[in-house]
Amino acid sequence: MRLYPPLLFQRIWVVKFLKGYRGVEVRIRKSFLNKNYNNSIFGGTLFSAADPFYPLLFHQIFTGKGYKLMVWSKSASIQYIKPATTNLFFNISLSDNDIDDAETILNTSGKFISTFPIDIYNKDGEICVSLMNEVYVRNLNFIDTNI
Repeated sequence: MRLYPPLLFQRIWVVKFLKGYRGVEVRIRKSFLNKNYNNSIFGGTLFSAADPFYPLLFHQIFTGKGYKLMVWSKSASIQYIKPATTNLFFNISLSDNDIDDAETILNTSGKFISTFPIDIYNKDGEICVSLMNEVYVRNLNFIDTNI
């Protein structure tokens, strides 16, 4: 993912994935490629940084369990709280409960939709951006026996 052009050119850097794709640590570097006329990081960069990671985590976890899936960010809402005038970072993770809930729903109804928070921090630990990312996961092997 470090060399994936939409992230690379926006200066979005995957520091590491946690074991078993249970989480990810991401950095956003401020540069001339992603700053706006206010000398802060462009809002599109911030949104782009947060968009792919919860779907990616769910996809990796469940394909590792043998599921055939379709996964994406269904919707998101974003609040720009403070200008992003420095490099930024965020960490997200999925708990055992998040994964167990998703698996139960995938096996009983075939699709899982849930919203997860992402807070993006500046170098001083202040929240600059707060997002809610709605993730859609469909179990492509699910057969509804209630029909």
